[in-house]
Amino acid sequence: MTSNTQPLHTGVHPRSVVGRLPKYAAGKPPVPVPGLASFKLSSNENPLGPVPAVLELLHGGLEVHRYPDTSCTALRTALGEFLSVPAEDIVTGAGSLGALNQILAAFAGQNDDGTPDEVIYAWRSFEAYPICVGLAGAQSVQIPVRADGTHDLPAMAAAVTDRTKVVFLCTPNNPTGPALGTEETEEFIRSVRSDVVIVIDEAYQEFVRAADAVDGIAMYRKYPNVVVLRTFSKAHGLAGLRVGYSVSGPELTQYLRSAATPFAVSSVAEQAAVVSLANYDQVVERVQSLVEERDRVTAGLAALGWDVPDAQGNFVWLNLGSDTPEFAAIADRHALSVRAFGEEGVRVSIGEVEANTRFLEICASYTKPPRRS
Repeated sequence: MTSNTQPLHTGVHPRSVVGRLPKYAAGKPPVPVPGLASFKLSSNENPLGPVPAVLELLHGGLEVHRYPDTSCTALRTALGEFLSVPAEDIVTGAGSLGALNQILAAFAGQNDDGTPDEVIYAWRSFEAYPICVGLAGAQSVQIPVRADGTHDLPAMAAAVTDRTKVVFLCTPNNPTGPALGTEETEEFIRSVRSDVVIVIDEAYQEFVRAADAVDGIAMYRKYPNVVVLRTFSKAHGLAGLRVGYSVSGPELTQYLRSAATPFAVSSVAEQAAVVSLANYDQVVERVQSLVEERDRVTAGLAALGWDVPDAQGNFVWLNLGSDTPEFAAIADRHALSVRAFGEEGVRVSIGEVEANTRFLEICASYTKPPRRS
């Protein structure tokens, strides 16, 4: 049997949109450095992991040879009680990203006449947005964030056209950090046509401490065109199990269920999420410890005179511009992996205490602090 070392040329070509899509760049692991413990601060993961009861469940016997409940009845029931919403208003997905793709599949794409729908979102924001929108067949409309990393909601409202079908509001915004306020969000929702689906993406909701921050669930209760996205990846430490969900009224969920991927959430992920919710007091303790570390890091950066946006997630944003690659390389040499975005800036996740302290030490010796855009 011989092996072909030359690439095969089949003549098969992907859809034209595939070649135009940006590539998703997952956070890289740290480069090993002799004498230093390595830390990954590039993926906004919870360094504390899941609560002990979840670990106990995962070490037990699970029926992985059976298909999961495609409706995730146990998890939706638990979430309904936890959030005080009807379980029927919850649609699960493979992480909040899976739930987001279900929203796009249901409400935005290419029309029968070939024209694409429009999806509006702030930029820079979650890196997967343009990929998901493009694959859905829709057209991205990116509205630059302000110099302080916040959404420019008036500009986003002004960008709405007859072709706009969906708007993403990422709060806190990944990677810049600030959360949306209640008053400004309500004003935005009221200014947009009621047939536009407004998605409030709250992947980092549990880390928010801003007094005026918007609560997506409160908005869903008031406005029928609002969908809330949440996940178990961050606060609950279940990123590897891929379980998230959306919350919206019956007028929207009837279509989301049709667009949902069957068996997207495994039985293991569902059971782990249910157990984590049952031990939410421990989740809160872990989140609070990370918030306190975040506050220590942001206070340290402020003491250095560094200008960073209001951090309301489990990460901080350094607007380093053209110095971005240099700073990321320095972090690599100190066994820290951070997430560099071209020549725009660096996102640094809040990790272990030792990792955060080392990050601050690097910043103290770096002579080109971040600046406003």
